[in-house]
Amino acid sequence: MTSAAAPLSVSDAQREVLERVSRSSTAAHREVVRATVLLEAAEGTGNKTIAASHGISPVTVRAWRAAFDEEGLTNWGKVKPGRGRKATITDEKVAEIVELTTKTSPKGETHWSCRTMADRVGVSKDTVQRIWSELGLQPHRVDTFKVSNDPAFTEKLIDVVGLYLNPPQQAVVLCMDEKSQIQALDRTQASLPMRPGRAGTLTHDYKRNGTTTLFAALDVLTGEVIGQCLPRHRHEEFLKFLKTIDAEVPQGLQVHLVLDNYSTHKHEAVARWLKRHKRFHLHFTPTSSSWLNQVERWFRDLTEKNLRRGVFGSVPDLIDSIEEYLEANNEDPTPYVWTATAESILAKVERARAALPQRVN
Repeated sequence: MTSAAAPLSVSDAQREVLERVSRSSTAAHREVVRATVLLEAAEGTGNKTIAASHGISPVTVRAWRAAFDEEGLTNWGKVKPGRGRKATITDEKVAEIVELTTKTSPKGETHWSCRTMADRVGVSKDTVQRIWSELGLQPHRVDTFKVSNDPAFTEKLIDVVGLYLNPPQQAVVLCMDEKSQIQALDRTQASLPMRPGRAGTLTHDYKRNGTTTLFAALDVLTGEVIGQCLPRHRHEEFLKFLKTIDAEVPQGLQVHLVLDNYSTHKHEAVARWLKRHKRFHLHFTPTSSSWLNQVERWFRDLTEKNLRRGVFGSVPDLIDSIEEYLEANNEDPTPYVWTATAESILAKVERARAALPQRVN
């Protein structure tokens, strides 16, 4: 009877790099699995257990462990010894680059470039680029986000996600919002058509010909959208759109509306209307959580596929174009597939809150 392998010896610097690779969304899948396997080996998990959980063979697990014991991270992601020049960068240097990239910035600048990092740590810019690429680090990019401070965040999140993952019977779930101030933009010169070797063109400047507001409600089950362009987005227009929804949704169905906390949605006139229309149920997303409303994804597609490159000589031209897009969408609707559970989202939010520095007022 063979004894279980001893836990893999991993330094703090090596663990930080392996953890980053295991979480990477840009590193090669094999390297993500390899990093995860090594981390589990460091925790003392048996080779056969690790292999079974990742769909690889115990031989592969043992080979990765042996290579790490011998080389550490020196030849990570590189060809085997004997095929090409030997790597010279040490684990400590890799860890230093990761530390500097993720926790510091150059003097007077907001982020590192390959050249500034190469000058700082004394390696080539190609070496920096290779390490960043393998570890999924992209300091030149930044994503926007905001962690909600809504005191009822958890309750609202569970309510909305519950509708997505387990919609009620005899009901329709609609994600609703307004896309306000959509501009009817006309270009100052005619555009040149696309041809081989040249993209289509638009002038950089434009003429403003007025605006409209699109009210839209996305059926999360079918992908169909109820849409209506109105001049403004006051409670009067919201009530008009609610009446449109009431007319289009069969009377035998309950209506669950997912929407944000805009004051118009809570106007006293709206509340009175809802009391008279008992089948309508409003579900508010947490503040600063527009990503939770699926119609925002549909608005993004509308912008990319219709509005951004559109040329509109008037507001009626703009409205006609939006209505044509709505008609095409509803002829062949495709629902967005929601897979994230409330628990997984809450875990991410808690990690984000823990990572945020505390602000002193």
